[in-house]
Amino acid sequence: MLAPQNNAPFLVRAAKILAQLGEELAFVEAGKDTGLLPINSLVMDFEELPREGAPEVLSPGLTAIRGSLDHILDGPGVFAGESIRFLNEWHAWMSSVLAAWERGTTMPAVPPAWNQSAGGVVKTPAADAKSSPSESPAAQPADEEPAIRLKLADDSELLREFHGEAQELLQNIEQGVLVLEENPTDADTINSIFRAFHTLKGGAGLLHLDALRELAHDLESLLDAVRRSELRINSDIINLILDGGDTLKQFTREIGDQLQGVKPGEPIVVPTRQLRQRVRATLHGGPTPATVPAPAQAALPTPQEAELSKSEGAASQVTTPAPAASAAGTPAQKAHGDSSAKTESAAGFVKLDTRKLDSLVDLVGELVIAQSMVVQDPEVQRLSSRHLARTLRQLGRITTELQRTAMSLRMVPIRRTFQKMTRLVRDLAAQQDKQVQLLTEGEETELDRNIVEELSDPLVHMIRNSIDHGIELPAVRESHGKPALGTIRLSASHQRGGIVIEIQDDGKGLDRERILAKARERGLIKPGATPTEEEIFALIFAPGFSTAEKVTDVSGRGVGMDVVRRNIEKLRGKIEIRSVAGQGSTFTIVLPLTLAIIDGMLVGVGDDRYIIPTLSVRESFRPRAGMVSTVHERGEVVSVRGRLTPLLRLGQHLGTPYRAVDPTEGIIVVVESGDAARGILVDELLGKQEVVIKNLGETFRKQDLLAGAAIMGDGRVGLILDVDTLVKCQRTNN
Repeated sequence: MLAPQNNAPFLVRAAKILAQLGEELAFVEAGKDTGLLPINSLVMDFEELPREGAPEVLSPGLTAIRGSLDHILDGPGVFAGESIRFLNEWHAWMSSVLAAWERGTTMPAVPPAWNQSAGGVVKTPAADAKSSPSESPAAQPADEEPAIRLKLADDSELLREFHGEAQELLQNIEQGVLVLEENPTDADTINSIFRAFHTLKGGAGLLHLDALRELAHDLESLLDAVRRSELRINSDIINLILDGGDTLKQFTREIGDQLQGVKPGEPIVVPTRQLRQRVRATLHGGPTPATVPAPAQAALPTPQEAELSKSEGAASQVTTPAPAASAAGTPAQKAHGDSSAKTESAAGFVKLDTRKLDSLVDLVGELVIAQSMVVQDPEVQRLSSRHLARTLRQLGRITTELQRTAMSLRMVPIRRTFQKMTRLVRDLAAQQDKQVQLLTEGEETELDRNIVEELSDPLVHMIRNSIDHGIELPAVRESHGKPALGTIRLSASHQRGGIVIEIQDDGKGLDRERILAKARERGLIKPGATPTEEEIFALIFAPGFSTAEKVTDVSGRGVGMDVVRRNIEKLRGKIEIRSVAGQGSTFTIVLPLTLAIIDGMLVGVGDDRYIIPTLSVRESFRPRAGMVSTVHERGEVVSVRGRLTPLLRLGQHLGTPYRAVDPTEGIIVVVESGDAARGILVDELLGKQEVVIKNLGETFRKQDLLAGAAIMGDGRVGLILDVDTLVKCQRTNN
């Protein structure tokens, strides 16, 4: 056997032709003549390669494919289902030949049926009703679970590219399957899933990820049988595809971990044998072997890469469980659209390392700061040159536009995060024998990529909580006059200077009395205290708080909602609750558009300057005499339109010099955090502007009063106040 390094040019060229052939085969459909000539040309390219020293097994293999194409050209000039199966089988076999040749292992033999050609007609294994494309030598499973070893030293860049593409393809597969639950005959979606598995198979074959390639090939064969109307989409096939996607996700996660330096070089072993047996049994038309259902956690979000484009979206609907005939023409199907629309929109996408994008945004931020420092420099301001003034104004316009454009690169639609929740709802509803539909709105709403990534976990906890604690069992709902099908609405929109995300369910709502009793039992409320409804509902975010009677796989330990609040506050957001007993609950998350730039109100206290995020500001005014009074043991309050709001003197609270001893000499800024508000007394209001946020570093890591800092135009530093801390602080004024 010839070592591959002695004939590397042939190996490289053959692999390239094979990859191109795989792409062409993905778009071939039975009965159509599209793609015939490109495939014929690519096979001729194989024949024209100088094969000195190449493995002898290639010769009969090329003869077989040549005979098949000659038969097509002599006939009606279109692809029959039998020919398509053979072409895909030949592609998989050829991939295994090149992989074995490069590794120096035993070559797979040419299947005997390929040599039974007469008159140019190839009797492929697919022509036998008892055989299947998945039974090719390349796809035959071993007795033990196969292992994958990554060539990190040689293929790291290719592996990174494959990892990113695989994540996107698997997400598209999952969303496509959920569409098929609504409309099992959607040909465009079936073709889209088929091509996704085909692309995965091709990429895995190029990198010699054999176990992954073989599973993708089997799943591709399953979808191909559906495309040819040999099989019909049903719940078994839906579950097979989802389980296959989950297994491929596990492969992809393991690859990503090794690329990040986690256990590099160790073999990746993911069980596939039982799943492939189920796929083959379905292809043969026999009973599917019993298997353990995949846990609901398998649908948890994976890290996202940036999508640098604006794309249109529509409201989508996913119902679990869904009758096949009841959902034709739903917005979900329109959202996935036809393949031509996807191809056209994909032309506007660019993929790049997100670290480069973050570095660009940071540099633009530094440029904006430097430009402001130049414009506001005292020496520059003393100059009276009109030409210089005009040039500086032009520089300001350019830097502002550059900053806006750079920030837009980090803005991505929330669609991906919302779509991941559909699988979660499906699995959890089935697990708990509940009927739940998820309705999504505003999927096209854009916000900072970093916020989108951090938002997935809180949404998972909240939706799991809605299904477990909110939505009742079908029989219980019907006994209360409700439809058996429960509804969760997930929406996003631009409001209140940022992004507002709502999770609304029509379940039983929060039990006010039960929460209050549990809080008193745990000592979270002082005896005799009469908290408001908002304060009672906020107790569900307390660490370890839970009203569940028993712990389930989904919830009951009292850790989820605490995590939600912590993660939302880390994003400089806030969360609000509304609930009506017997009717349902609504959780509202308010987030800033970006974490890199903040729209702030600049205030002065003594010689210091502070920045208050405008997202948290309700109003500001100069108080009149008599508006501020003192409440015994509670400190000062300010009367705003008949409502008493606690007052905090910022300078006094921070222990820094301040001028406004009499409140009428200063400005009161009313800020909000959740349903609570507080008036902040400052010396003066200096203006409103966007600033680039800077981290305060490790020295200030343990404090929670300051959220960051910003360099102002004159080079001085402005400290960004943490409004949540100011509103909740218990200090009283003397």
